[in-house]
Amino acid sequence: MAPTDDTGQTAQHVSPPGTTPPARPPAEGAAGPVARMPRWLPRAMVLALALIAAFQLGSWAFHQLTGLLINILIAFFLALAIEPAVSRMAARGMRRGLATFLVFLGLMIVTAGFVTLLGSMLAGQIIKMVEGFPQYLDSVIHWVNQTFHTELRRVDVQEGLLHSDWLRKYAQNSAAGVLDVSAQVLGGLFQLLTITLFSFYFAADGPRLRRTICSVLPPARQAEVLRAWEIAVDKTGGYLYSRGLMALISGIAHYILLQALGVPYAPVLGVWVGLVSQFIPTIGTYLAGALPMLIAFTVNPWYAVWVLVFVVIYQQFENYMLQPKLTSKTVDIHPAVAFGSVIAGTALLGAVGALIAIPAVATLQAFLGAYVKRYAVTDDPRVHGHRRRGAGGPGLLTRARGLGTRRPEAAVSGAQPAETGLGTSEEGGGSS
Repeated sequence: MAPTDDTGQTAQHVSPPGTTPPARPPAEGAAGPVARMPRWLPRAMVLALALIAAFQLGSWAFHQLTGLLINILIAFFLALAIEPAVSRMAARGMRRGLATFLVFLGLMIVTAGFVTLLGSMLAGQIIKMVEGFPQYLDSVIHWVNQTFHTELRRVDVQEGLLHSDWLRKYAQNSAAGVLDVSAQVLGGLFQLLTITLFSFYFAADGPRLRRTICSVLPPARQAEVLRAWEIAVDKTGGYLYSRGLMALISGIAHYILLQALGVPYAPVLGVWVGLVSQFIPTIGTYLAGALPMLIAFTVNPWYAVWVLVFVVIYQQFENYMLQPKLTSKTVDIHPAVAFGSVIAGTALLGAVGALIAIPAVATLQAFLGAYVKRYAVTDDPRVHGHRRRGAGGPGLLTRARGLGTRRPEAAVSGAQPAETGLGTSEEGGGSS
């Protein structure tokens, strides 16, 4: 029990002098000391909210500027493609601005001539199909009447089409979509103008742009940036050079075929097949061959079959014979890597990514190749896909065959000498 004094109250424990008395626990019902917020917590909360707001603002701005960034990327690769020609003309004393203008003027003339010839060809074929539509319709009606024993007439079919609700709704939807088509055409022209201006500035002010980038980097990084820039120019220009050469060969080959078959507009169709099959990856061959097949079908259905066979055979010749020789020194990447890069570029940027995927991957591969240390490969047959035989003892299949062919008598007879030898050794040991 606690000691008490005369009055019956519990004696108070007196602390030794020079020490702080222990704090008493708060009584029931009494409020304890008020807990204060740490001083860093408000600033941390404000900083977190500011970071979230900055991230949301940056994400919104990036999504709004995605179209402009893609246009700048296309313009940059286009400037890299024409950089060798501009630099060669500037080395001969011509100003870079004038050299860039002449290169772009040549590209615009070639593009405008191709589009004009292609448009005239398509317009002529459409007019021909519209003029021959009554004969096509008569032949179809005649075949239906003979096959199904009906009595259809062209006048009845035309009146049914003109007074049908489907044609009226189609005309209304087409009229309503004219504004959308016009807006898309204007948007495409504005996008083309933006790409042209940026690529012109990138090509004309290439040295100034490189100096500006290098001015904010240390000297060691400047050398790496300039080396990467040079590799990008070589790979992009080499890619376009090889593709242009293959397009020329493909166009000439298809022109000879179409001219021999008597298909109209053979020169334009040859240029169409060459450009589309080379500069649209993966599906460009099939898109390029569809138009010549359609026009050849209007001349003779069997001509379309011949065009299809020639397209397939030439594609195999190009993949296995022509393309490896032309791209071995310019864009030296594995076909599987090229196919995967095209798929990845399409998934990221659509058709633009498919166009720039191969030169981008070739540039990255060539740039990183300088930082990868390579060693001499050992002279081992397994490197060439040949398996070693006899290494590590007999294989599992060989041992299983040996156990299966061994007879029980041989096993018993083989065990007898061991027992005999054991007995002899024991006897010899006892005699000694």
